[in-house]
Amino acid sequence: MRARRTAPRLLAAVLFLALAVQGTPATAGAAERRHDVVTWAASADRTGDAVAGRGYRLAVRTSVGGDDLRIRLSNAFGDRPVTFDSVYVGIREQGAALVRGSNRRLTFAGGRSVTVPAGATVRSDPLPGRLAAASDLLISIHSPDAAGPATGHGMAMQTSYLTQGDHTGEEDAVNWKDTTGSWFYLDAVSVRTSATTGAVVTLGDSVTDGWQSSSDLNRRWPDYLARRLRKSSLTTVKGVANEGISGNKVLADGAGPSALHRLDRDVLSQPGVRTVFLFEGVNDIKAHSGVTAQDMISGYREIIERVHAAGKCVVGATVAPFKGWPEWDPAAESVRRDVNAFIRDSGEFDAVTDFDRILRSPYDPQRILPVFDGGDHLHPDDKGMQAMADAVDLATLDCEHADG
Repeated sequence: MRARRTAPRLLAAVLFLALAVQGTPATAGAAERRHDVVTWAASADRTGDAVAGRGYRLAVRTSVGGDDLRIRLSNAFGDRPVTFDSVYVGIREQGAALVRGSNRRLTFAGGRSVTVPAGATVRSDPLPGRLAAASDLLISIHSPDAAGPATGHGMAMQTSYLTQGDHTGEEDAVNWKDTTGSWFYLDAVSVRTSATTGAVVTLGDSVTDGWQSSSDLNRRWPDYLARRLRKSSLTTVKGVANEGISGNKVLADGAGPSALHRLDRDVLSQPGVRTVFLFEGVNDIKAHSGVTAQDMISGYREIIERVHAAGKCVVGATVAPFKGWPEWDPAAESVRRDVNAFIRDSGEFDAVTDFDRILRSPYDPQRILPVFDGGDHLHPDDKGMQAMADAVDLATLDCEHADG
């Protein structure tokens, strides 16, 4: 049984290492234009206090495959520079252990160390080698001097690992005993692939972030979408970047910067993005803050305008039902209904996915269908997450605004 579990990871490691010495064949570059495409991402926020000398071994799964892996480190919420003196990436074997021989050092402008200014991000140099789609990576980083607010992603729905001291180059799990449910400092991974290949960014809140899906199993609805895209011939959009933040709003900062305030950094700055999938608004509506349907529509219109100005498609998703959640009331339901009418009927989005129709109960359309209810009447379970992904018309992820 162990051999069967290991085989796919070992194959991925072989692919990852195959070009390590010789680099990408020159004929590949001559045959087609290539560009960088985001293959994994997590929206940045303040994540507790930084700890000097700590190491992080962060578990992530790619969506699209390609060559020349690069990562992006973020100090967006730091109040001082942070130095990373050792960064490695390898193929995960099990837990915090890597497939033997797959752990490789990343460099930054040719050096092993990089200092990221407060409020900034930095990308690594390309790492030669082929990386398969759906690879489980462990990205190990160490900072000798981290202090002040740490930047990361609080609700990962994924177990990663901690240590004290620099153990980034080690492939075994001996020194990685402590665990965390957050990602720290890492906010994107990209690969280089055909210029005809693009990515979709899912911009949303806790439903997109994956709350009530099964931890460590990659069952968020964007994960199910990535699985569909890998098998589909309907679109050349293959990368999926999950930019959900639990509690996030379209209009107001709070649980992270609002969608309006983080659109550029979390979404439009990612390489190879062709489509923005906007599924957000329930936190604005249910907060009893006096937000009206017209307020929401104005926010959506600003996002649409900015996405189109950047040459991207924007797909809108209707706000799902949430009756039974403590903040639901008829006034909030009225706003949700009016907002959904705009999303469905205005024609201002390039395409629409009707998550409300997919998730609602036929017996009480203000409630989520019980078989999809994760238990709190707002967040779908694994079945609901899969139903959402299955509802996306993959062909709509391309449109006339896309710049390719």
